[in-house]
Amino acid sequence: MSDVLALAGVTVRRGTTMLVEDVNWDVEEGERWVILGPNGAGKTTLLQIAAARLHPTSGVAGVLGEVLGAVDVFELRPRVGLASSSMAERIPGDELVGNVVVTASYGILGRWREQYDDLDYVRAMELLKAMGVDHLADRHYRTLSEGERKRVQIARALMTDPELMLLDEPAAGLDLGGREDLVRRLGELAADTDAPALVLVTHHVEEIPPSFTDVLLLRRGRVVAAGPIPITLTEENLSQTFGLPLVLEQHGDRWSARARS
Repeated sequence: MSDVLALAGVTVRRGTTMLVEDVNWDVEEGERWVILGPNGAGKTTLLQIAAARLHPTSGVAGVLGEVLGAVDVFELRPRVGLASSSMAERIPGDELVGNVVVTASYGILGRWREQYDDLDYVRAMELLKAMGVDHLADRHYRTLSEGERKRVQIARALMTDPELMLLDEPAAGLDLGGREDLVRRLGELAADTDAPALVLVTHHVEEIPPSFTDVLLLRRGRVVAAGPIPITLTEENLSQTFGLPLVLEQHGDRWSARARS
């Protein structure tokens, strides 16, 4: 199994509720995917499977050449970078920003007695600089704005040089300026040929960064459409995904959508 992600017939059931149902999805090296859909569509559930933090009820889930259920997930997880709200809630508020990033080297949250070398700190600062927050390295995490925290979380997720990078609604809660700055930086990351495969979850087409290549559209746990953005992100597919007629417009390398009047 050579794909970054290879999901075949993946279903996740909780009691009588289907969170995702019969999902077939492949992500290859170098691809940049957006998972798009309304609340409750199963987007975060798929991301948790991709992060090796959730096993499917049925079907086969391959992550970085390994099959969930037949691999030690504690060895697999460090190969996957994850920035999510659940991860962010566990970051100690009194932790220095530089330490929030560097501690990813040990897969922990919060400095303890572990030791880091100069190269670890250099890499952490480079990643913070790439996200535009290197000047905050000596600030306490709790003092940051929501936009600053999101960028620190992404820097942390990149610290271990992952083979797969997962971003769960990175622009959620940001104001317009914060969203646009983050989308621009994620577009720069996506354009970097040395960057890992990327998967970004969002509700909004306006949050699709430039240089993203593919889209997976979900509704009620099932795939509506999947494939290259230019041919898959259509008004018909988007309207079916969100359950109402929509007008989809492209503005250069960005998108917008509104209800059809």
